[in-house]
Amino acid sequence: MKKVLFTHSYFYRFDEKQWETKKPYPPYGTMYAASLMRQEGYDVRLFDVAFEKDTSKLPGILEEYRPDYLVIYDDGFNYLTKMCLTRMREAAFEMSRLARQSNCKVIVCSSDSTDHFQEYLDHDADFIILGEGELTLKELIHELDHSNTNYETIMGIAFLRDGEATKTLKRPVLRQLDELPDPAWDLVDLKPYKQMWQHHGYFSLNMATTRGCPYKCNWCAKPIYGNRYNSRSPKRVADEIKMLVEQYGAEHFWMADDIFGLKPGWVQQFRDELKSLNLKINYKIQSRADLLLKEDSIDALVESGLEEVWIGAESGSQKILDAMDKGTTIEQIYEATKLLKRKGVRVAFFLQFGYLGETYEEIEMTMQMVRDLLPDEIGISVSYPLPGTGFYEKVKETFKSKQNWEHSNDLDMMFEGTYGKEFYRQLHKYVHKEFRKHLGYQKIKQVMSAPFSSGKRDWRSALATAYYVPMAHIESRKLKKLEANTSGTGI
Repeated sequence: MKKVLFTHSYFYRFDEKQWETKKPYPPYGTMYAASLMRQEGYDVRLFDVAFEKDTSKLPGILEEYRPDYLVIYDDGFNYLTKMCLTRMREAAFEMSRLARQSNCKVIVCSSDSTDHFQEYLDHDADFIILGEGELTLKELIHELDHSNTNYETIMGIAFLRDGEATKTLKRPVLRQLDELPDPAWDLVDLKPYKQMWQHHGYFSLNMATTRGCPYKCNWCAKPIYGNRYNSRSPKRVADEIKMLVEQYGAEHFWMADDIFGLKPGWVQQFRDELKSLNLKINYKIQSRADLLLKEDSIDALVESGLEEVWIGAESGSQKILDAMDKGTTIEQIYEATKLLKRKGVRVAFFLQFGYLGETYEEIEMTMQMVRDLLPDEIGISVSYPLPGTGFYEKVKETFKSKQNWEHSNDLDMMFEGTYGKEFYRQLHKYVHKEFRKHLGYQKIKQVMSAPFSSGKRDWRSALATAYYVPMAHIESRKLKKLEANTSGTGI
């Protein structure tokens, strides 16, 4: 029986922001691929590098297990892997080198290798899987097992032929997701994940109910699952949740879909499946303001256990949203946020600064939206030109020498924007201080009106306002100084 060793390249320790956040999730997409290959009769193991300090354990695993194939298969459901962080890429190169020294065939499947397959082939990978990987991996390894060399007939791969990179035809995305076996959760040691999650007082696991996104935001890359949208059945999802609750003690779930519950009627069926299994869970999702306002979506989501929604608000300027081809309006963001809050759902905003043409006035419009709506949390980034996107094509002529971030909190501007990296790094500090200041004002009102029913966290947030008020002012002055000095220079 041939042996397949799976791994991935997302080392949480290499991403300081995520390591300090202490909210790690297992490599869901990697477990999917491993499950399929095990179903095909292969001896499968998974070397999970999530908590590793470096690649130093791999040689010992290769020596002990002696796999025929090393498959570096990144989790395509984790939005962080789309960012193509350089430290993760270098780790993948190193693992490929080590495997090649052990006479192992190296197969890589990730967003970064799909976009930069030549670089991975130049660093000891034998094959790159382009896009969605499970069926391509199954076909490729089957051909390799039979010593076939006519790889051009395999859709969705890149490899070297006579020293030249060869790319085959694109493979259509998988539509019937229930044809795949459930992810191989038993291959991952969940104890360190659970231990780290205790910092937050509960244990959360990740799931995916769909693949792809049909919307066309021009800065969003979809190198793995594409612009199509395909769903698992609500029953399969509910059954997997039941297993994770009963076998692993999961108390909370992150639904890692780009867009959760887009298919008409899916959320309502999901709610009913959970009820039939007598499951009561809490979960968070990513969604769009316009989608949340359709039919009885919010009511059905709340009934099924929705606790938190991350909305891609992006900007408080309609001009910027339209330039992004976002397809949502400021009015929808306001309406959806207020409705969710009335239903007791936490609301978080993804905010994106630095898009082409964004002015200081439009940055302030975004800040005013945050002040008005006071989401429970915010995530801030600057526009990141990912290969294959319309935004990338717009700015590629102004690229600087750096084209990838080192870690997810890098915030470097890699193209010629309105302002330079120091401005946006300062903006990040200011927005967070200003946001915390206004949250503090809200908490002060809350504890003053009901001091005896307010919890310790409420009191801490209220008292912290004394820190955030002066700090927000200081950060604002620094930002305005940078704005005056660097406006229009993009440095």
